[in-house]
Amino acid sequence: MPEEIETADKVGAVSPTRYAEIVAELRKLVESASRIQFTIGDYALEVEPMRESGGQDRSDDLFTVKDSLFRLAEDIGLSYSAVKEARWTASRWPKDSRVKGLSFTVHKILAGIPDAAERFAAALNPPEGKMRWTADEARRRVGRQVENPVTPQEKISAIHTLAADEEVAATVTSDLLRRPTVVAQVKQDDKVRVVEELTRDDHVAATVTTGLLRRPDVAFRAMSDETARHQVNHAQVERGRQAREHFEDTNPAAETVRNIDRSVEFLDLVTACHSFVAAAGRVVPGMRDRQLGEDERIIVHENVARVRATLDWIETAVDTGKVDVDGELARLLQGE
Repeated sequence: MPEEIETADKVGAVSPTRYAEIVAELRKLVESASRIQFTIGDYALEVEPMRESGGQDRSDDLFTVKDSLFRLAEDIGLSYSAVKEARWTASRWPKDSRVKGLSFTVHKILAGIPDAAERFAAALNPPEGKMRWTADEARRRVGRQVENPVTPQEKISAIHTLAADEEVAATVTSDLLRRPTVVAQVKQDDKVRVVEELTRDDHVAATVTTGLLRRPDVAFRAMSDETARHQVNHAQVERGRQAREHFEDTNPAAETVRNIDRSVEFLDLVTACHSFVAAAGRVVPGMRDRQLGEDERIIVHENVARVRATLDWIETAVDTGKVDVDGELARLLQGE
């Protein structure tokens, strides 16, 4: 705390008064540097004038222009990009439009304003509440990313830029999702989309789904979806079939169980036949002296046909062991 109190009235390691002196000296140097950079640009323009209105987009790509500017850059000990940049900036700011006290850097950024009149007016009018243009304010004016983000959107843009690499983005996302307050602010649709992306791997999806279905409320809501319910039922049947096949292929007791199953199937079939005969024995006598309507007779005859077809199917299965259903029988059984 003592150090904080001692430096509370300082800017870095200097007093406000000394800081103001340094700023005043540096502004003079920046102004001189700006004049030098504009002079370099003016001379570069003399060597290679802008060949098309609109600046560097197309004309600077011409081989002769690049060749000349590259030679000029080498002869004065600067990089080609520095000379090219100075030339373009000078072309956007004729000598009588350059603002005294405004750095070359700010001029270069504001040069991105397409309309000349708007560009010249902007240079003379700093943002509201500001005494002078800063580089970041100029970037905001032309819609470029700032170096010192202040607003939430500027910070988001900076994060996107820093996380352009997939590995960096993955690490940052993992860290952020560990913060409950961050996760709580994610929109519902975005959460669903993230979960879907993270569960593209079948193993991961199975692990996550298993965990979610252990939660009664989640399981209830999931089973309210007809497709999901069908898929779960299908999966249960398929898993039962696979378990049965595995048992029959590997367990020594499989043959005994198969014999028992056959006995159960035999009993089920006999029971079904007996139930039908018993039901018919109860119902048919009650129809004595009763005349059915035309529609009723048609329905009964259709069902008798289904019964006959079913009995033929049973006989074939019993005699041959074949249980295949042809198309006509399938339609009869389905009532078509």
